[in-house]
Amino acid sequence: SNGADYHYTMTLIHTQRDKLGGELGSFLRETMVPAIYCDMAARGWPTSPFVHPVRESPDDGIRDILDTPRFSTGYAALHHTIGFMPETHMQKPFAERYASTRALVESVLAFSIAHGSTIQALRREARQQAACRTRWPVFWQPDFSRPRAPPFKGFAARYKSSKLGNYQRLWYDRQQPWEREIAFYDRCSVDIEVDTPSAYLVPRAWREVIERLSWNKVQWHQLPLDETRPVRTQRITSVTSRATPYEGHLFHDALELTTQLKTCLLRAGDCVVPLNQPDARYAVETLEPQGHDSFFRWGFFNSILEKKEHYSDYVFEDLAWDMLQDEPALMEKFLQWKSQHPGLVGNQKAVLDFIFANGKRFAEPGWMRYPVFGLVYAALRA
Repeated sequence: SNGADYHYTMTLIHTQRDKLGGELGSFLRETMVPAIYCDMAARGWPTSPFVHPVRESPDDGIRDILDTPRFSTGYAALHHTIGFMPETHMQKPFAERYASTRALVESVLAFSIAHGSTIQALRREARQQAACRTRWPVFWQPDFSRPRAPPFKGFAARYKSSKLGNYQRLWYDRQQPWEREIAFYDRCSVDIEVDTPSAYLVPRAWREVIERLSWNKVQWHQLPLDETRPVRTQRITSVTSRATPYEGHLFHDALELTTQLKTCLLRAGDCVVPLNQPDARYAVETLEPQGHDSFFRWGFFNSILEKKEHYSDYVFEDLAWDMLQDEPALMEKFLQWKSQHPGLVGNQKAVLDFIFANGKRFAEPGWMRYPVFGLVYAALRA
């Protein structure tokens, strides 16, 4: 870590307590972390939370990392597990960084052994509760309304003219150490919470998704026969993607969707993922599109965003007219569109695009429709 300068060799990121949730999260916040900090100080390695300044320097406070599932400590939370990520200060000598890391490993191991039965019991309880839960948080935001004020040892932050350009640059004056309480924002709150079905249905064509469910010990079975039934469907109404690749993927930062009940054909061999199981949290946070690090956000379902059908205008002119005669609902919708958009009536592309997109003949039911369905079985929620 080199985002700021301070006294500590070791700083620590751990699984976000609010995201971990339940009694296990409370145990981490109130018992385990304070004990480790105390033990590290006794071993000669005073430890600070990871120094992520709210602004430029720790003077204005530091904030916790919102450890989404892409990070090791956030991934641990998907499995109701506590994780620690040490961040040693790169400007400290290597021998000190090594020694402090070894001390942290020994401290965490010693605590885990001494309290092993408690940690196991709390995790068991969390997994049991997960199997019964029908409403899940899938997206969080940092909470700046509940700061703590831990003591912190830093160096004076100064500014001076840069030798490279016409601006002021930050530097830390190690001749001016200070120690005082600073604001530490270490809480988060739920931003998006969803009602979950009894099970998800993942069509067998999405092999890479099913593989990852299996790798994470999520239980699933194949649908034995073709079946037509009402399911929860979701349609992507808008999506905002990053302009450049992120970790080798086209990541979707923002999305909006609609949800409705529709009757769909389910195929034999499709993957049914029941949520009355201990690993439900992993399934929910990866299969609900709005999850921080859902499979949708990471681009595993990108092909549903591609529209495949198109037309030649001189041919479609006649077909469009026929469609309006054959589909009264389309004619009504088209006349309403014309009255609402008089400026587009003279635009051939706009007119034909509207008829093409809203008629039944060339509809693409899979376009923008999230392919994972929600199944509701009363027996599974009993």
